[in-house]
Amino acid sequence: MSERSFEGKAVLVTGGSRGIGAAVARRFGSLGAHVAVGYRSGRDAAEALAAEIVAAGGTAVAVAGDVAVPSQAQAMVTRAHDAFGRLDVLVNAAGVGPYLPLAEIDEAHCRAIFDTNVLGTIMLTQAAAPLLPSPGGRIVHFASRLAFNPIPTSSVYSASKAAVVTLVHGFARELGPRGITVNAVAPGVIETDMTADILRERGEQILAATPLRRIGQPDDIAGVVTFLASADAGWVTGRTIIADGGLN
Repeated sequence: MSERSFEGKAVLVTGGSRGIGAAVARRFGSLGAHVAVGYRSGRDAAEALAAEIVAAGGTAVAVAGDVAVPSQAQAMVTRAHDAFGRLDVLVNAAGVGPYLPLAEIDEAHCRAIFDTNVLGTIMLTQAAAPLLPSPGGRIVHFASRLAFNPIPTSSVYSASKAAVVTLVHGFARELGPRGITVNAVAPGVIETDMTADILRERGEQILAATPLRRIGQPDDIAGVVTFLASADAGWVTGRTIIADGGLN
C-alpha cells in the first residue's frame, strides 16, 4: 500500500476518538484520506485528533453521534458525507463491552450492548450504503475474537459480536452486486485504556498463550482495517478477519 493510497477519498471512523478507532483514523489520515472522526462523548479527544491529522497535512473533522440511536447514526454519516462531498469508506469502531456473570445480567445490560454493537452496525450500514461509490465502496465493522471463543462473564458482549459477524456476511451478499465490500475485523486483546484491567489481571497469561509473544497494539488492527478498505481487498467480502496474534 502506497503512502497516499487513499488520496482524495473520504472515510468515517465511528468510535474514532480513542483506542483502536483513533489509531485507524490516524492511519487513514497518513494515507491521504479525508477523515471524519466520529465520537459519542469524547469531543475534546476527537477534535484533538482531527487537529493532529490536519497539522500533519491531512484533512479531518470531528462528528458527534451515538450509533445506538438510529437518527444519530444517520446524522453522523450524513455530516461526514457533507463535510467532504463524498463518502468512500465506513469504519465502525464504536462499541461497548461491559462483562457480567449470568446471575447479574439484566435487561439494561443487554439493551446497552446490543443497541450499540448490533443496532448501530445495522443503522450505520443502512445510512452509508446509498452514499458509497458503486463499485468501490468499503464497509469495515468490528467484531471480536470473543465472538468465536467467549470467556466467562463475556456472554452478552460475545453474542453481540457474533451478530456482527453474521450481519457482515448477510450485508455483503446484499451490497455485493453494487461492488461494495463489507467485512469485519475481530481483534484479540489489544492494549488500550479499555483493556487495562484485563491486562493487569491476565496479561502474563495472555502473553504466554500468544505465539508472537507480545500484546497487540492499536496500530496492528489499523493495518488490517486499511487493507480491507483498500483496492487490494477488492476480492474480499463477507469475511471476518481474526487478528489476535495467534492466541491459543
